[in-house]
Amino acid sequence: MSMYDYSLICNFPKCRGKLSGFAWVTACSHIFCDRHGSGEFSRTPTICPACSSALSGKLDIVRTELAPSEQYKAMVLVGLRPETVLDISHRALAFWTYQVNQERLLMEYSLSRAEVQVGQIEKVMVQQNQSKELELNALREEIASLNKRLEEYKRKYSEVSELLVKRNRQYQKLQGLFETMRLRTMEAAEKEGLNLAANIFPTGEW
Repeated sequence: MSMYDYSLICNFPKCRGKLSGFAWVTACSHIFCDRHGSGEFSRTPTICPACSSALSGKLDIVRTELAPSEQYKAMVLVGLRPETVLDISHRALAFWTYQVNQERLLMEYSLSRAEVQVGQIEKVMVQQNQSKELELNALREEIASLNKRLEEYKRKYSEVSELLVKRNRQYQKLQGLFETMRLRTMEAAEKEGLNLAANIFPTGEW
């Protein structure tokens, strides 16, 4: 976009809106929208809201129409010498160039601040990512430790289960042996009782 396609911006710090209709122009090369200019330049003494310059001269502040009529454009410079017309045009173009350059500088400053903020945010994000990575590593180590303990518990449980099965088998075997010995003892006692009775009571006497 060329500077001729550029729309002037209100120089009032809290406005920064595109200008249209009427505007207020100062001798210190600043321009303000009609709403803010009417309020600011009604005060005495008059100070430029953009640079704080004193505006005491009769033509230090001018209210101008940004899109004048064809009749106005046809008559405003009529009768002036060519060098005067060129001087006026030169000053008007210089004002316009100053405004465009100031806006460019402001945009560059804003861009620079934005880049600094982005860099700071990126730095914070990197730090947060590093912190999260450390937390994740700690969690991974804790999970690995818990898995190790779980495997150890599984191994011990398996050993205890095998030992319990072995003990149950031994118990069943001992219980079988005990039952066999009990039966044999009973049979032996019964047989011994019969022999004792036979000795005490011969055959036919009882």
